Amino acid sequence: MASAAERHRQLCAEITHHDHLYYVLDRPEISDRDYDRLFAALRALEAEHPELVSALSPTQRVGERPREGIEKAAHEVPMFSLDNTYSAAELSEFDRRVREGLGQDEGEPVTYVAEPKLDGASLEVLYREGRLFRGVTRGDGRVGEDVTENVRTIRGLPLGIADKRPLTLRGEVVIYRRDLERINKLRVEREEEPFANPRNAASGALRLLDSRQAAERGLRIFFYDVVERYHDSHDAALLALSELGLPTHGLQRRCAGLSEVVDFIEGFEDLRQTLPYETDGVVVKVDALGERDRLGSTSRFPRWAIAYKYEAERAATKVLGIEADVGRTGALTPVANLEPVALSGTTVSRASLHNIDYVADKDVRVGDTVLIEKAGEIIPQVVGVELELRPEGTRAWEPPRECPVCGSGVVRAEDEAALRCVNGRCPGRVKAGIFYFTRRGAMDVDRLGKALVEQLVDRGLLMDVGDIFALPGKREALLGLERMADKSVDRVIEAIERAREGRTLAQLLTGLGIAHVGAVAAGLIARRYGTLAALLERSSEALEEELSELHGIGPKMAASVAAFFADPEQRAVAQKLLELGVKAEQPLAKVVEGGALEGLSFCVTGVLSKPRDEIHADIEAAGGEVHKSVKKGTRYLVAGAKVGASKRTKAEKLCTEVIDEARLQELLGQ
Repeated sequence: MASAAERHRQLCAEITHHDHLYYVLDRPEISDRDYDRLFAALRALEAEHPELVSALSPTQRVGERPREGIEKAAHEVPMFSLDNTYSAAELSEFDRRVREGLGQDEGEPVTYVAEPKLDGASLEVLYREGRLFRGVTRGDGRVGEDVTENVRTIRGLPLGIADKRPLTLRGEVVIYRRDLERINKLRVEREEEPFANPRNAASGALRLLDSRQAAERGLRIFFYDVVERYHDSHDAALLALSELGLPTHGLQRRCAGLSEVVDFIEGFEDLRQTLPYETDGVVVKVDALGERDRLGSTSRFPRWAIAYKYEAERAATKVLGIEADVGRTGALTPVANLEPVALSGTTVSRASLHNIDYVADKDVRVGDTVLIEKAGEIIPQVVGVELELRPEGTRAWEPPRECPVCGSGVVRAEDEAALRCVNGRCPGRVKAGIFYFTRRGAMDVDRLGKALVEQLVDRGLLMDVGDIFALPGKREALLGLERMADKSVDRVIEAIERAREGRTLAQLLTGLGIAHVGAVAAGLIARRYGTLAALLERSSEALEEELSELHGIGPKMAASVAAFFADPEQRAVAQKLLELGVKAEQPLAKVVEGGALEGLSFCVTGVLSKPRDEIHADIEAAGGEVHKSVKKGTRYLVAGAKVGASKRTKAEKLCTEVIDEARLQELLGQ
């Protein structure tokens, strides 16, 4: 029988193998359920044998808490941008400059490598001693941002490799089209702005402070360069990376001269439509690294590489109408109804116009012929109006002066681009809010679809989210609705009862749609209070103060939560949920008793030997309490390098002892 250590090694290797198959090669060999069973087995083994856990374990990809900020990190070798070209003539001129720089005549072709230009976020990844060491965004090319925690969530990226030599890799972080569709569907359900393209979603994910959120984006990476010179050519370096199990696109071609490069570009234009990720061109690079050294770089671009970019795909169609949809917060979103048009494999008939400023800037009018572009875009964008085709008599679109659903007045805050319906009981707002509450990311009442919610609100059976849990007692009324027979009603009631008994406080708080509170913040609040009743018991002032001390909850968010539970209407809905038996309980955050730091409180600041989140975890694991800032009762200020004078001054004023990291380690007994 295998030892625990051997079983752990086998599970880690097997999971890493399947991650590579799924996230890099897109050729899964097992079902999601079987993969989940492997992962569950690994978690169970590590729970029983915590000494087996290491940074290389697949369970350690995602951190448990948000970071407080992003640190800068310098690139040892600058990450240059590439010069662009859009024509064969410009590409020929690039080839002429390369041959001239190398002293070669026209009959002596240069060997190039042509490869896809991935449309994502550039990233530098460092391996040291065979372990994933750091991930840094491109930034300005010389200094980027340290996003290591989020890089670790990329499932196709090995946490450890066999090569122990220093490796500094450059790659592109992408999101597959199917994953972006899933993400955008959830964002639309939450009434959040969907991502316009995979590039924005990928770059935004890298900068998230909470690696748990980054992990939900399904990031992938493909390497296209090695900084260290372990090979003589670019093509050989890419092949070596692939042999190490590191993800590369594998679509590069070694080309003998410009004519073969042009052949690749023409052939790839059709191939790229079949790829699961977005590309917007082809990168052409001199293959021999020695020749690259001879060519050198300008202050902005390498002279040995260029990006050939394809023309964006566009379609023209007519605007049949502009209307405004009402969301759960009352925001009115302008929407263009279009004459259906085929674009990038889909039929586009409706497009969000985002807000009233967007409509005004583009001057989009009913009857206009507009250009729709989907160059690497998931969501069609109106990129312009064909003014010469504008019919006579068209008029600029006027934003509604009243809500199109309830007729109430609309307002626009000074710092917002959106108009909002002022009626909190607007049926449009109520419907959108209830539908949001029932979605999978919230209370997951899976049988309450949008059409049924609209019927229930229109019939007066639902006035707020609390009324959902009274529906099981209204069976006859449910049977009177369209397409609702006995079995359908039974399924709806079963779904409601599952939500009543089996959802967490975090899911409930997410579903309530508190301004500025997403799923991660809802989880932090839920673990602090445990039940809805506990939240309702706190005064507004106490709630805001307590939430402000939670890592990951900012002042604006804390004030929003306090205001929400102080509002009489929201409190009434919350009380209704309790009266109707909605449990929504959450295990409270564990308090370590008997630890070396029990009864002591700390504020940590400055640059330290390891990420601040890890130091916070060490303090809490030893029974200590962590404060976001120095306040009355803070026992110690742990000060690293580059601490501002204001924090030291405040610590002195409040009699908080200032200690260094070495002293903290002594207190921890390390």
